[in-house]
Amino acid sequence: MAAASAATQAVLLGLLLLAGLAAAQRGTTPAAAAPAPDPGCNGIQLTYSFQDRKQIRPTVSDKNKQPYAFHANATVLNSGTRPLKSWAILVQFAHDEILVGVDGAVLTGGGDLPYNTTEDAGNATSFSGYPQTDLLTPIATAGDLSQIQATIGIVGTVFTRPKPFVPLPTKLTLDDPDYACPAATVSSFNNNTLSTCCVLTPEAEANATVIDANTTDPTKNFLPRGTGDLVITYDVLQAYPSSYLALVTLENNAKLGRLDNWRLSWDWRRGEFIYSMKGAHPTEVDTSGCIYGAAGQYYKDLDFSQVLNCERKPVILDLPLSRYNDTQIGKIDNCCRNGTILPKSMDEKQSKSAFQMQVFKMPPDLNRTKLFPPANFKIAGASSLNPDYTCGQPVPVSPTAFPDPSGLDSTTLAVATWQVVCNITTAKGAKPKCCVTFSAYYNDSVIPCNTCACGCPANKPGPTCSSTAQSMLLPPEALLVPFDNRTQKAVAWAELKHYNVPRPMPCGDFCGVSINWHVSTDYNKGWSARVTLFNWEDVDMANWFAAIVMDKAYDGFEKAYSFNGTAVGNNTIFMQGLEGLNYLVKQTNMSGSDYLVPGKQQSVLSFTKQQTPGINVVAGDGFPKKVFFNGDECAMPQRIPMSSGFRTHLSSAFALVLVLAASAFVLLQQ
Repeated sequence: MAAASAATQAVLLGLLLLAGLAAAQRGTTPAAAAPAPDPGCNGIQLTYSFQDRKQIRPTVSDKNKQPYAFHANATVLNSGTRPLKSWAILVQFAHDEILVGVDGAVLTGGGDLPYNTTEDAGNATSFSGYPQTDLLTPIATAGDLSQIQATIGIVGTVFTRPKPFVPLPTKLTLDDPDYACPAATVSSFNNNTLSTCCVLTPEAEANATVIDANTTDPTKNFLPRGTGDLVITYDVLQAYPSSYLALVTLENNAKLGRLDNWRLSWDWRRGEFIYSMKGAHPTEVDTSGCIYGAAGQYYKDLDFSQVLNCERKPVILDLPLSRYNDTQIGKIDNCCRNGTILPKSMDEKQSKSAFQMQVFKMPPDLNRTKLFPPANFKIAGASSLNPDYTCGQPVPVSPTAFPDPSGLDSTTLAVATWQVVCNITTAKGAKPKCCVTFSAYYNDSVIPCNTCACGCPANKPGPTCSSTAQSMLLPPEALLVPFDNRTQKAVAWAELKHYNVPRPMPCGDFCGVSINWHVSTDYNKGWSARVTLFNWEDVDMANWFAAIVMDKAYDGFEKAYSFNGTAVGNNTIFMQGLEGLNYLVKQTNMSGSDYLVPGKQQSVLSFTKQQTPGINVVAGDGFPKKVFFNGDECAMPQRIPMSSGFRTHLSSAFALVLVLAASAFVLLQQ
């Protein structure tokens, strides 16, 4: 026992000595600095994680172009102090990815799946949050991930090399000008993940209000209302647990753009369907999607024979004017105009169109406050002359205020409001839809529209035409003849005037509308021009309008005699038909000829030289620089008539030499 006690004491003594030694060392040696805590991202954290891939058919010899099915996730995490409203991210794919499934977001431009990220988006694909459009702050939600983070599930096809290569995007950024995002980098822990941290710009930080920084209620802080060529407003007027009443308003803000017989479509993303409508109507009354789908199982007692449309992508049309006073489907302000929306510069009262609809919802959205607008809005006109639009996704804005219908000095707010901004776009390589011809009193020939001005014909059997040969000069009467019937007149005119005849002959212009500008007179104190519109389409054009851009002659404009002519801005003459004469009728064979004759309208415009001293009408100052018809910019001739030939619209000294040489060549031929 004594030996054991001695051993225990020795151990205790040793421990005390070690403790003393350690204490002495702490007293003489400074402690090492603790590593600084990792701040992480104090802004908007964006990540793109490539999950997996599987080789699919066909098997190709080039291993760098082998198709694989892939899955990926993108996340948007708000780690900052300001709510992120209507978030959108840009992903620049780099391996010809084709997206076939997107969950938790929608394509910002409303593109359809499958979506070619190279051809459709030019390698910059934008995703917008849906249905979770807003991300609150960690402070306001105690870090609740369900309110501060959104996840996008992506399924698609990628063309790339074998493993272990990981086909990640080359760019990942927030589509918001208030944030700056450094170049995304690959994670050091996982080479399948790309990430970046976006922070507020100094300007946005300085302009952030107290409400912006500290709001906890997403319904009290809205984004500003947007502006665009066409704005669609989606107002919820009445809300019930299983349905709501919506007012859809289309407002045209474009200076010259217009729509005829508009067609509006969207995607229901939550299983909704249209029970009834007023002021518009779907192209198809179809309830099969409800009866055989989830709606039929949930609404077992609903009479679906009264339901209007159950398509996921309905197409909506305006009603004709005759239905405006129909108490069942009409009686909506700004409805029932047969789908015509004019620019405000032409008629502000007809620049809007509106309709109402009763929308039924599906679980889990059976709550008065569970309101989601449809996505992927698209708008188009029935006429080939109407512009093309690209629409963004719905953005929540402050509720619309409606005046009290009884006339009281009060307003009623919508339950919720979203805006969709659409802008006129021109596809790469797109051709105009109208063209202009020039003629003058001092020259016998008409300069026709350019070859293939509005596009060339598709390959077809039989004799071919040249898409590069210059269009042939014509006698004036040939303007009333369709291009397919002009060949004989053009050849006869060339023989009479000793002009060359190209082989093969040039193709036509293939324009739905052509406009002839003819300089009629030129005196010391003034001059005049005649404008003639030709409709080669198979439909009448109601409420047409044209805009003539004149630089040097604009200030001298006096009057249009058969059209309503108004000087607009500082260089544009805006024209439209007089009341009762505002229809440009379609082509017909009323003349008894063996070919169709275009619908035609004509007016003379007078100009004074008092306000435009030094103007030289014959030298080219009497011809327009640009011409628009129904909002579409027309193709212009590359030559103008001259008393001794033609000259091109080129401004360099070298061009002048070419003009003189061309004129001399024409004179020699004559």
